[in-house]
Amino acid sequence: MTDLELILEAAREAGALAVSARDKGLKIWSKDGGSPVTDADLAVDALLKTRLRQARPDYGWLSEETVDDPARLDTARQFLVDPIDGTAAYLKGKPWFAVSIAVVEAGRPVAGVVLAPALDETYAARAGGGATLNGVPIAPSAAVHLEGAAMLGDAKMFAHPAWPAPWPPMRVESRNSIAYRLCLVAAGTFDAAIAMSPKNEWDLAAADLICAEAGAALTDHLGRGFAYNEAIPLLPSLVCANRALHPLILSRVGHIDLPQR
Repeated sequence: MTDLELILEAAREAGALAVSARDKGLKIWSKDGGSPVTDADLAVDALLKTRLRQARPDYGWLSEETVDDPARLDTARQFLVDPIDGTAAYLKGKPWFAVSIAVVEAGRPVAGVVLAPALDETYAARAGGGATLNGVPIAPSAAVHLEGAAMLGDAKMFAHPAWPAPWPPMRVESRNSIAYRLCLVAAGTFDAAIAMSPKNEWDLAAADLICAEAGAALTDHLGRGFAYNEAIPLLPSLVCANRALHPLILSRVGHIDLPQR
């Protein structure tokens, strides 16, 4: 079984568990930083950790819901996992949450799956093999102008008066799951996605490969690509778009000074 086949099977099991756990009722509490977590997050994490590490015991492990073990830094390949990305939507009964699983080698994802179980959408990719949605190849949109673009991001951010030049009129929407947002751009459902706040490696790794294989561009706001399995698994920002819009967005956000990891 290939890595992609393995994580596809595991993601399907995890997605089914997430849906059934929400249907049964959740126990909810807050992490140290104040963000919500549920018993389902931990149950899905445990399922994936058992399933994947039994199949690949030599792979490292980095997950939102597992205490980080620096031993992963010395492994040749790693699983990067977000058991339930988009917990806020998950808690509210919305469909915009996803299971995100990537296999990383030498700092880059080589297999990735983002599965949105409530929407029956499975995005998948392997390095050099293209990207798919439910088995059908995907590609980003052909939009060439920001005006009128379908943008995923914070509407208040775009409307802020501090921008050197106002953003043109755009259709701005939000989706809680970061991984799912990026997949929507990779598939051409939206034209671009922007976030000017730090994101964790497990949020982006699988979707990064899906975007690359689909033909979308994903970088930080300075146009730099991402490396994974770092000692501090935090990324400063994200700009994701088709190849025409990506440089137009960078020209508007590149002046922003954000903390680096």
